Amino acid sequence: MSKQSISDDKSLNSIEGKRAKQARLTKSKILKSATKVFAEDGFSGGRIERISREANSNDRMIYYYFGNKESLFLNVLEATYLEFYKAEKALDLDIDSPIEALESIIEFTFRYYLDHPEFVAILNDENLHRAKHSRQSENIKSISGNIQGNLAPLLKKGQKSGVFRKEVTARNLYLTISALTYFYCSNQHTLTVFVGANFQDASFQSEWLKHISDVVIRSVIIDI
Repeated sequence: MSKQSISDDKSLNSIEGKRAKQARLTKSKILKSATKVFAEDGFSGGRIERISREANSNDRMIYYYFGNKESLFLNVLEATYLEFYKAEKALDLDIDSPIEALESIIEFTFRYYLDHPEFVAILNDENLHRAKHSRQSENIKSISGNIQGNLAPLLKKGQKSGVFRKEVTARNLYLTISALTYFYCSNQHTLTVFVGANFQDASFQSEWLKHISDVVIRSVIIDI
């Protein structure tokens, strides 16, 4: 192969590499903008035109990369679930201390929902549509299974060491934590009116976290 041919190949690879990088950046910007728009306006109210403007892109690029609005929304759902899973997976849990590890997961879950209102808003909207889009995704089913699976090792450790009750399952434990954390965050504005307490106040949030941690631990621990 001549030096000219080698040089041409390197130039071509460089161009293709730049195009691939640009494509990834464009898709990422579109996905980030779509997350913002769908969180604010829901699937029905979210407009492709607004997503284009937010991403500093155009409608054609959205259809090129994602096909249609439903596919884009599904990609947003998968991405938000995946970010939650990755953040939880990064927790440094000591399963040899199952109670402390469980308390860490409870706190993480509650704080994550508080810090990511877009996640809560998108899940609320998907529930309004009866999980129409989630049902189409094998990725979401897999991610959900992995999230529940994160509880299994500490639960088994606690059961084996005689700390947690044998009949407790990872699924029910996951649902208990989700119910006590997600409900607070998804309904905090109306609850502020109904209960007469500021659900966005840091001290009230800490009080609730302490309470739900106690509730969850008492639901799994063996009475002494």
